[in-house]
Amino acid sequence: MDLDLSKIKNVFFVGIGGIGISAIARMLLLDGKRIFGSDIAENNITHELKLLGAKITIGQDFTLIPKETELIVYTIAIGHYEPKLLEAIKNSGIPFKSYPEMLAIVTEGKYTIAVSGTHGKTTTTSMIAKILIETRHDPSVIVGSILKEQQSNLIIGRSEYFVVEACEYERSFLNIKPKILVITNIEADHLDYYKDLSEIQKAFGELVDQTDAVVICNPNDPVLAPILAEKTIKIVDYMAYLKDVPALHVLGVHNRLDAACAIAVAAVLKIDILEAQSALQKFQGAARRLEKKGTTASGVIVYDDYAHHPTEVRASLQGLREIYPKGEKKITILFQPHLYSRTKALFDEFVTCFDEADTVLLLPIYFAREAPDPEVSSEKLSAAIHAHRAGDIQAFLNFDEAEKYIESMKLGEQDVLVTMGAGEAYKIADTLLR
Repeated sequence: MDLDLSKIKNVFFVGIGGIGISAIARMLLLDGKRIFGSDIAENNITHELKLLGAKITIGQDFTLIPKETELIVYTIAIGHYEPKLLEAIKNSGIPFKSYPEMLAIVTEGKYTIAVSGTHGKTTTTSMIAKILIETRHDPSVIVGSILKEQQSNLIIGRSEYFVVEACEYERSFLNIKPKILVITNIEADHLDYYKDLSEIQKAFGELVDQTDAVVICNPNDPVLAPILAEKTIKIVDYMAYLKDVPALHVLGVHNRLDAACAIAVAAVLKIDILEAQSALQKFQGAARRLEKKGTTASGVIVYDDYAHHPTEVRASLQGLREIYPKGEKKITILFQPHLYSRTKALFDEFVTCFDEADTVLLLPIYFAREAPDPEVSSEKLSAAIHAHRAGDIQAFLNFDEAEKYIESMKLGEQDVLVTMGAGEAYKIADTLLR
């Protein structure tokens, strides 16, 4: 379906509060279009969009879509939790696009730098954006978090450069035709969609095939090497730039690897290395990426982190231990597993990934788009962690129980508390700091 956005005035977004799709809504608002939308709950994003002029209704039903709507944009998640709504949209006669399809439309004709990978997409995208902004390249950017300096997930620039996150879920990144493709790493994830790692590798291979100029990656990574074996596109090894990473404000080896990816992009664009390093030294991180939120009245240092895969959990804990060694600070993790399918598929890895933490507290699984699975639960994960290691390991039936338990722990200046996960654990960090 061809789509001329210049001829469209009224757009309705289904799932408008999502971190990616909301960036497109912001973009079209700034372009003077009338934006309507719906979502299952209010959040900071819907609040900000309302302030910008969007008309948003809480709920998900086709009857919420105004008659004057000329385009419907929907999050791909509705195919899982509201299949009848998706069917109604497709049978409505109103033009429709998924968020990944809209991402393809807004980046068409641009010098697109797409950042893909299982881990590190948001931080790497934010770092590349920081370098381009600081070196006066005036990029447009769509990122899967809130950029701290701009307080937005969207930057509209005037140059040809467009930096975007490229997510592998449901092969959505195959809508993008990058000039430069960054692959941070590849691991088994989204196993509610992909059958196994080989299917994920195949999807990344297809993305490499539709990349125009350069792929920036670690070609010696044993998971990535088979994908690149017969490719003719130029490959740039970001590991060669690890030595050029300056001192960073953000913690951990994983962030230094992300910075190496960003410096590699700068090198491809012929940006002066010293300017790129200077930009990264000013980088303060992205929201919810091992973000230091503050200190409570009793002296507890509070962080919030989006980590929801065992590899990410380990990396975040390693980063924290760089500045809070064992014996000096006790680290308490309040973790909310994300998805039954991920928790089940990676159960054994989740059992061992918290080893650097002193205390592990588990919230109920954030099921998002999935139906409950009685074979897996936070209680079962807690029992398995307890069998694996010593320490205070607890699972809670709800947020209130978790908050009360944390209060009973009488944490103080010797403690670091991290709310962790892709769900809503951050709300407890906010409560504690209030």
